[in-house]
Amino acid sequence: MKNTKLFKEIKSYLHFNSSRFHLKEFLQEAADTLGPEQKVLDAGSGEGFYSSLFTHTGYESTDFCGVDKTYGDITFICNLENIPISAERYDAVLLTQVIEHLPNPSDVLDEIHRILKPTGKLWLTGPLFFPEHEAPYDFYRYTRYGLEHLLSRAGFQIVDLQPLEGYGATFSYQLKMAVKELPQNPTEYGGKVRGILVSILLLLMKPWFLLLSKMLDTSDKANKITNVGMCKNYRLIAVKSDRRLN
Repeated sequence: MKNTKLFKEIKSYLHFNSSRFHLKEFLQEAADTLGPEQKVLDAGSGEGFYSSLFTHTGYESTDFCGVDKTYGDITFICNLENIPISAERYDAVLLTQVIEHLPNPSDVLDEIHRILKPTGKLWLTGPLFFPEHEAPYDFYRYTRYGLEHLLSRAGFQIVDLQPLEGYGATFSYQLKMAVKELPQNPTEYGGKVRGILVSILLLLMKPWFLLLSKMLDTSDKANKITNVGMCKNYRLIAVKSDRRLN
């Protein structure tokens, strides 16, 4: 029994992802603000990882379903620039890890503004640091100032904007990428003495990279370092308003 518990703890430690932890926490916060009579649209819902958090609400989901992956239950399929829904239908819209995949984010934010009820909320997350993914539908990365500009222009008032995770999680991800992606062949580093030295150092350091990566990732759960470096993602809550940035 003790060995089984220890194995589960080790497995949980090795598979822990602080970004997913903080994203679930953020969406749980959204779910806690909504009741059975309120409608929420999960825009770009993808696999539907967090749909279970909203079973107590009038939850609906949409995606364009154009990427080769497994999608969750989709209420309706559409391009987010043209959502086939009447104005002021939703109390909340979720747009998590989607905005980087939108070629025309301003048009999508205008649509979300249209379908939200007065004072309805947009719950959004998007990357600052992350590799290209879901090709060819990956277009942008966002600073906090870029997000502020886009949301203000679309008629939203931001009430909360902060890093989703801290720099420890970003560096953790970089270390993991280094372990996985950096080649071991000395010729990749110019060969000769320099290439051999780099190759040997990588061989020695990669296990330590991986260990430090996991330690930083788990520590980010409780202690986000946000005063230095960069986060992987930003999270924001914005309220629909009538004031638009010209």
